[in-house]
Amino acid sequence: MSDPSTATTSTRSADGPPLRRSIGRRVLLLFVVGDILGAGIYALTGKVAAEVGGMVWLPFVCAFVLATLTATAYAELVGRFPQAAGAALYANRAFRRPFLTFLVAFAVMMSGITSASAAARAFGGDYLAEFVSVPTLVAAWFFLLLITGVNLLGISESVRVNVVLTIVEATGLLVILAIGAWALLTGEGDPGRAFVLETDGAAWMAVLGATALAFYALLGFEDSVNLAEECHAPRRDFPRALFGGLAVAGVIYVGVAFTSSMLVETDVLAESTGPLLEVVKVAGLTFPPALFAVIALLAVSNTALINMLMASRLVYGMAQERIVPRVLGRVGGRQTPYVAIAFTVVIALTLVTTGDLAGLADTTVLLLLLVFATVNVAVLVLRRRPDEGTDAGDDDPAARDAARPTFRAPTWAPVAGAVVSLVLASPLTGRDAAVYVRAGALLAIGVVLYLVNRWVVGRTARTDHDAAASTSRA
Repeated sequence: MSDPSTATTSTRSADGPPLRRSIGRRVLLLFVVGDILGAGIYALTGKVAAEVGGMVWLPFVCAFVLATLTATAYAELVGRFPQAAGAALYANRAFRRPFLTFLVAFAVMMSGITSASAAARAFGGDYLAEFVSVPTLVAAWFFLLLITGVNLLGISESVRVNVVLTIVEATGLLVILAIGAWALLTGEGDPGRAFVLETDGAAWMAVLGATALAFYALLGFEDSVNLAEECHAPRRDFPRALFGGLAVAGVIYVGVAFTSSMLVETDVLAESTGPLLEVVKVAGLTFPPALFAVIALLAVSNTALINMLMASRLVYGMAQERIVPRVLGRVGGRQTPYVAIAFTVVIALTLVTTGDLAGLADTTVLLLLLVFATVNVAVLVLRRRPDEGTDAGDDDPAARDAARPTFRAPTWAPVAGAVVSLVLASPLTGRDAAVYVRAGALLAIGVVLYLVNRWVVGRTARTDHDAAASTSRA
């Protein structure tokens, strides 16, 4: 899920070559859609149903609206800083506090690990049970180690696997939409059930909590900022691709959620860790359940692979910039950051041992909501400094001219985005206390690494200074 480049406040040295501009609007749109689609909709539809009953689609609609609010801030900031960076860059430019910049980057990195851990839990659930009965924890551990193996092979191999898996996971969702369309045409299922809101407490709190959980399925839209420097015309194309990708993913998700509720009883959905498999099993339009289970497992694998790739590269980047201990930046024989990979997988293995699917997904959402709140405030702060910006990467005059149209979010959008992000991050959603403890512990790891590194760097600087002084006296 997110920003491999955010460990630094710039994407390349002043005398370094620019990245190649090879990405058009259509490719960028496909990237946004592919990055959003994933384990969230395959695994969490049932958990959302447990919160709101048959009206499963409503939290996804709310999550889409809220994601769009924050997307306006990202779209404007890419126009100001069309570089291959993300939230940490924007926080650094707005607030100029190195520790805050680090916390934002570390929160993004940890959200990737928690997301992969949630995917590992989903992998060990009902989709895998279609073939073999294995304890969820054992399957999750094996899954993470397998993903780690792919990560260690190298980035090119990992990206090729990612492309194939993205196509597969999109195909699975289209199958569900086709099943839903057939059901409506033939009068199958119970469409009325999709409009029944069932909660144990206040309806608004149930919808708020379910929205926070559904938000997990829409995460990934923010990753596309890392391609800004490689787009033909980032200022012109990025906002259109970002909002277009969100709209496509939102329509797919609402359609899948509606179909699930229409065809499967709410209690069955709520108890399943493979909710879309339940849809396939009861559908009048025949599709082999075993084949769909394979598609779902591959979709879950793709989410985990993307996030573990991001997390390990972000740790590596921070180590190279001496923000965390440099040992985390060591590279192995296959030119992969093996120490960073080991560091991230140890945390992931610990998380899947101590948390369940919903709790890990909620931790991911909590960490990124704090990042989103920061980004929304950052765009408002930077508006007070209208001359601060960069044309980094716009070395080609033609590309610069084509990129000139710039998106500006209506002021209410980032304001609402910041407020909504903080509300969804608050206890008002009914989020378990364990989620806050887990997120706090993960950020505490970052603080420790940051302080240890500062102590080591400071000690090394003093030693070098003393050695230089001694040589000078001699």
